[in-house]
Amino acid sequence: MKSTHDIVLASASPRRRELLERVGIPFRVVPSDIPEDERPGESPEEHVLRLSRDKAGEVAGRADIPGRWFIGSDTIVLRDGGILGKPADEAEAAAMLRSLSGREHRVLSGYAVHDRETGTTHADVVATRVRFKPLTAAEIAGYIATGEPMDKAGAYAIQGIGVFMVEAIEGSYTNVVGLPLCEVVATLERLGAVRLFENPT
Repeated sequence: MKSTHDIVLASASPRRRELLERVGIPFRVVPSDIPEDERPGESPEEHVLRLSRDKAGEVAGRADIPGRWFIGSDTIVLRDGGILGKPADEAEAAAMLRSLSGREHRVLSGYAVHDRETGTTHADVVATRVRFKPLTAAEIAGYIATGEPMDKAGAYAIQGIGVFMVEAIEGSYTNVVGLPLCEVVATLERLGAVRLFENPT
């Protein structure tokens, strides 16, 4: 691994941190203060792109934070075109899981890499299709009792206990976890921020 500049992850998500750690990218975590609000007339793709750009840009704009490359990301679950956020309580989590039971939904993640030195931001959106098996009332109640759904978009974690519900997936697995790692690493490499493997001599 070669890292030519400091990289900052503008997110408090432990899942995003763990994904970057898996591939050995050196980075620091500085969570963004950007509110994850929805705006009227904004498409889901525009929503995650805006938040990803804003998160990276907000942290990059702090003069007391060192670094050159700032990574922002936002992930949403879409059912019938509507955004499913984090459940407010167990009742809402149960309603979300019932609505996803036996059906396919989409997970969208926006990501942005802001280069503080040039002032440019490279951003894109990755989509993944996920299909749940039909869930029983006991399975939904039991899963909610684990506490895992409560801080997850769509009320589930594919990297955790929630994987038992996933019947099929089409697209990026890490995108569903919360960061489309393949695309983010490719962007960092293309911009010269990292090189995972040295060329053999």
